[in-house]
Amino acid sequence: MRIKICGIKDLQQAISIERLGIETMGFICVKNSPRYIKPSEIKDIVKVLSTSTRKIGVFVNEDLSTIIEIIRQTGFTGIQLHGDETPNHCQKLRQLLPNVEIIKAFRYQNPDSLTVLGDYLPVIDTILLDAFQVGVYGGTGKTLNWLQLADFQPSRPWLLAGGLNPDNVVEALKVVKCDGIDLSSGVEISAGNKDLSKIQLLLNNLKN
Repeated sequence: MRIKICGIKDLQQAISIERLGIETMGFICVKNSPRYIKPSEIKDIVKVLSTSTRKIGVFVNEDLSTIIEIIRQTGFTGIQLHGDETPNHCQKLRQLLPNVEIIKAFRYQNPDSLTVLGDYLPVIDTILLDAFQVGVYGGTGKTLNWLQLADFQPSRPWLLAGGLNPDNVVEALKVVKCDGIDLSSGVEISAGNKDLSKIQLLLNNLKN
């Protein structure tokens, strides 16, 4: 089970989160987000993390040149496209970044939200399903209708996001057959300030 903690902003927290055993961390590269972190600060964090830890940059409707430049500056091993990026946009990134994981987030409302997947699957590595809220691209704290996703088994690995926390994650995983989970607000004290005790509780609950 892959566990991704997203919205990392603090160097010491990142080190502590890695020591807890988290192997995927997300960094928000969207300037109007309360969890935004500058590329120079990301670089300082990335360079002290293990090479085995996956470092994911989260972008919303960003142009290709900016994404590529930030990857160059930071050393990201993957990118998460959390906006309205088209399959063509993903294909161009796939060609330009053959060794970088491409995660495409889809804001789930109902089963019709998944009809577009077929156009994306050839040009992405990983699917992420997050909760839909008008005008908000992630970090809403809202959960999805897990029962509607009980039989969702795409041809790419997929991560469940949307309102997950230590108290409800086991319930969610009893319903869905995802390859991993993505948490942000569910393990925070405030936006971008992670609660290490909640992350430890999450791991304990998953283990038990």
